[in-house]
Amino acid sequence: MAPTPAVRPRTLTAAERVATVLMTMGQSAATTVMKHMDPTDLRTITLTMSDLKPVPVPQIDELVDDFVKEFGGGTSLVGDASQVQKLLSGVLPDDQIADIVAEMEGRVNETIWDKLSVVPDASISGYLAHEHPQTAALILSKLQPTMSAKIIGAMSTEDRDSVARRMLNIKVVVDDALGVVESALHDDFMLNISLSEGGDSHAKMAEIINKMESEQMESLLSGIEAKNPKSAEVLRSLLFTFDDIVKLNPKALQTLLDGIGTDQLTLALKGTNEQFRRTVLGCLASRTKRMVEQDLASGEPSTQREVMEARRTITERALQLGQRGEIELSTGDDDGEMLQ
Repeated sequence: MAPTPAVRPRTLTAAERVATVLMTMGQSAATTVMKHMDPTDLRTITLTMSDLKPVPVPQIDELVDDFVKEFGGGTSLVGDASQVQKLLSGVLPDDQIADIVAEMEGRVNETIWDKLSVVPDASISGYLAHEHPQTAALILSKLQPTMSAKIIGAMSTEDRDSVARRMLNIKVVVDDALGVVESALHDDFMLNISLSEGGDSHAKMAEIINKMESEQMESLLSGIEAKNPKSAEVLRSLLFTFDDIVKLNPKALQTLLDGIGTDQLTLALKGTNEQFRRTVLGCLASRTKRMVEQDLASGEPSTQREVMEARRTITERALQLGQRGEIELSTGDDDGEMLQ
């Protein structure tokens, strides 16, 4: 097998620089900052996170160093929209801030062809091998000549001749038809390659979203879905919420609940329906089950905040166990509501 191509440094857009800094912060700090962002800024940055191409480690180090120099004096990262603007001003030069403003107004800085220019040749070759020769010819005619030459050179003689003939005979492609090809490349190629070849931006974004309040989570996903349905679909498949604990296999659910106190579990189960409770309680030891049932039957009032905090604690423990490989997280395809 050929060695994995090294990630090449590239010029990052304003949104990519901000996204890189946030993803480097870690889940807790990034979530804190993002909670205070303007909704438009938040959608712009999270869309960029979900589609961020690999950034080499030296470039990340340089970006973080710049960030630390600006904020090493103790500048707060938490605040209202004006403080977020200060964060951007401290990290980005004026021309890049202008770029991110333009992005918020709907301007696209990079085409799909720009994005493909940094993808390994072998990945594009593998993708084109499954496409109709005419489609492959069109794509190769739009790529940078150097990249197309490498891809065509690696083809068999028969395929190379066929594609070359088609490229010579390509007529002007109408915008609508080209748009279909570009959309398919983004949905079926860029996102899938990102996931299958170690591009974990969706996974990191999902980790951040998992830390948000449910209302913020849905608002954010809806915003992403409006502009990039495929990214939203991938993110939803990676999320794990309190509702999903009943979709774990019994052994995994028992492992999860073994580390949860009865008080927290009682709080978390308030507001759930009978089926949800029965599934959860069925994985508890008899004595623990009786204690939780008695506490729930007592009807002692609790605030919504207490209930949500308890549920978040359980969800975070599930994610931690899943990351360590101690349980297998599976959300399935069920859409049924388990909570009242």
